[in-house]
Order: sequence, then C-alpha cells, then structure tokens
Amino acid sequence: MGEVGGLKVDRGVISRLAGVAEGAREVERLGYDGCWTAEISHDPFLPLTLAAEHTTEIELGTSIAVAFARNPMTVANIGWDLQDYSKGRLLLGLGTQIKPHIEKRFSMPWSHPTRRMGEFVTALQEIWACWRNGTKLSFDGEFYTHRLMTPMFVPEQHPYGSPKVMIAAVGELMTQMCGEVADGLIAHAFTTKRYFDEVTIPALERGMATSGRSRSEFQVMAPVFVVTGADEAEMAAAAAGSRKQIAFYASTPAYRKVLELHGWGDLQTELHRLSLDGQWDTMATLIDDEILSTFAVVAPLDGLAAALKERCDGIIDRVMIGLPPSAPEETVRAFLDEVRSG
Repeated sequence: MGEVGGLKVDRGVISRLAGVAEGAREVERLGYDGCWTAEISHDPFLPLTLAAEHTTEIELGTSIAVAFARNPMTVANIGWDLQDYSKGRLLLGLGTQIKPHIEKRFSMPWSHPTRRMGEFVTALQEIWACWRNGTKLSFDGEFYTHRLMTPMFVPEQHPYGSPKVMIAAVGELMTQMCGEVADGLIAHAFTTKRYFDEVTIPALERGMATSGRSRSEFQVMAPVFVVTGADEAEMAAAAAGSRKQIAFYASTPAYRKVLELHGWGDLQTELHRLSLDGQWDTMATLIDDEILSTFAVVAPLDGLAAALKERCDGIIDRVMIGLPPSAPEETVRAFLDEVRSG
C-alpha cells in the first residue's frame, strides 16, 4: 500500500462478476492502492461487493457510475451499504455521461448537467446526514426533492462515515463545481499536463475557495495512457493501441477544448469527419509522436516509474494505469515501489 500523501497507483478490475474475486485479490496482492470498476457493459456496483469481500486493504472505486441514470436516494443506499461492507474503503465516483445516452439509453431526463450534478451530490450528503444523525430529511432542490424518511427505511448505523464522492470532469464549469461540493475529481485520460496546469487545477481551486477547503483535503485521480514495454516490439504494439484510443477521444466534440489548447483544433474536425465514415485505422495515423507523447506517458518499463512521477508531480494524487500483461510480478512490484519512492 502507498504511503499517506504519496502518489497512489490503482488498477481497473474486470467487471464481469465471475472474474471479480480473482482480479481484486491479484490487485491487492501485487500492492496496488485501489481498484476501480466502470459502467460500460456491466453494473459498476455489484463487482465492488465481491471485491470488498475478497480484499481487506485496497480502496474500491467506481470510475464512473452514471449519476443521471439513477437518483440520489438509490445512490445513497448503495453507497452506504458498500461503505459499510468494505469497512470504509469506497470511493464513489460519479459522472454525467452525455445527453443521448441519458435520454435514449437510460430513458432519464437531461438538463443543466453541472447544476444537476452539484445538486445530486448535495442531496446525497443530506440523505447520509439524516441517516447518521437522525435529523429530519428536508431537501428541496431544482431537480431533486427528498422529504420523506420514515424509520423503516433508515439503514443500520456503521462506524465508517460517508463514502468519499468524486466527480468526473473535463470542462471548467463541472470542474469548478467539483471543487465546491465533492471530495475528489476523476480526470479523463484525454487530459494533458498543460490542460491540468492551465485549466483543471485553476478551476478546482476556484471551487475549493468557494467552499473554504484546501487542496490537501481533495483528491485528483487520473487514468493515464501508458506506452511501455520490455522491448521495441512491445513498445510499438502499445503505441499503436494508444494512438487508436487517443484518436477516438480526439474525434469527440466534447474534448475539442483540450486539443485547441495545444493548437490542434483542426485535428478534431478531421478526426470527427473520419469517424463518421468509420475510418478508424486512418484516424490512428494522424496521431503523430508529438501528440502521442503529449497525451501518453511513453517510456520503457525500466523508465516508466520516473516518467509517470514527472507527469503526475504536483497535479495528480492517484493514477490508474495498466501495465503489459506480460510484465512479471517482480517487475510490477519494483515499479510500484519506485513510483512511491522519493
């Protein structure tokens, strides 16, 4: 486990239930600080129940659960129960998703995502306070109303407090709101060091100033593209995969501002055009070495820890990465030790 205050290193865990127990045990055995699920093709919470059962120390997070597919009361219940069952190890990561998914996949309302997410988190805290303290539930918001809580529906007390709530954010408004109401931010992998320095951190600081908190009370977690390997062939294969991922995200209009900061706005236009034509392989060829190294940490295995620390230094508190499956266990352990050293 990493030292308090140092860079924490996390790993994703398979979300298919049959593989969760073994995967979570491996993450803990290798010495990672946490494991995360995602809401893609599986529910993000069920796997964490199994992970909590089969581990004792690692933190357990959702990166992310879609808030607007649910309501504050349902999320409050699952967060309370997982926090209890994991003995205080839950990191409740929430995200908005985008309008077409909320309306057409989840059949839920979409409007004013920043205000709605801020109110969602505030409502969560009010519900948890009601359960912890026995106070009357009286939350009237623009989007959510919670005014009924009879004793039958109050869960049993536990000693672990409310889970930490982290919000996924890229844009300035969502990031600032995150600094106001949440315990942490989940950055997108499609975020560069310069974007962190010039956009993300200043927006976070504005939000934290509004709520009277300091940076030390807040966590920034970021998944990071990694191009690494034990030899040139592995490095080349990793680079090819990362170019495709970066091209996919760069084609999305929502992330255009990241590219524009670096003077690559026209690239987004071209990649979006190619994506509409289904030319995915061609898209990857537009991600040159400069763009690759801007979005990804590029280094051989024996130099990866130093490169990762340089990328995260002073910005990121915990990072989620994936090492090559072929990396021996002793290599993984040495990497984690070096990341946490110094």
